[in-house]
Amino acid sequence: ASPEVEAALLEHPAVAECGVIGVADSERGQILKAFVVLNPGHIGDAAKIGELQAFVKNSIAPSKYPRQIEFVDKLPRTETGKLQRFKLKDVAAARGGSTPGNTWSGDLAAQHSGATLKTR
Repeated sequence: ASPEVEAALLEHPAVAECGVIGVADSERGQILKAFVVLNPGHIGDAAKIGELQAFVKNSIAPSKYPRQIEFVDKLPRTETGKLQRFKLKDVAAARGGSTPGNTWSGDLAAQHSGATLKTR
């Protein structure tokens, strides 16, 4: 379902790029988590999270919306531009999951290598 959810998010005018992964959840087993890069002029806050979740619910099946959204400055990609979802999964696992609305800025690859996480 990740590509379908990514495609829905990318149709929102605030979203520049995104990556969606599954993360462990004690209540549901697994949930969708989206890492979102916003277009300039958009603020990654709780209101934007609700807006993006509602947008996905209205675009595709309501059960497929990302229950967690994190706003990032950029996504980890290969030299050819392919999204490295395994790095997103590694970061989420290393952080022990996160709460909806948690945000950080910076390069995910640098954060994965042990750099300090910065919040916005």
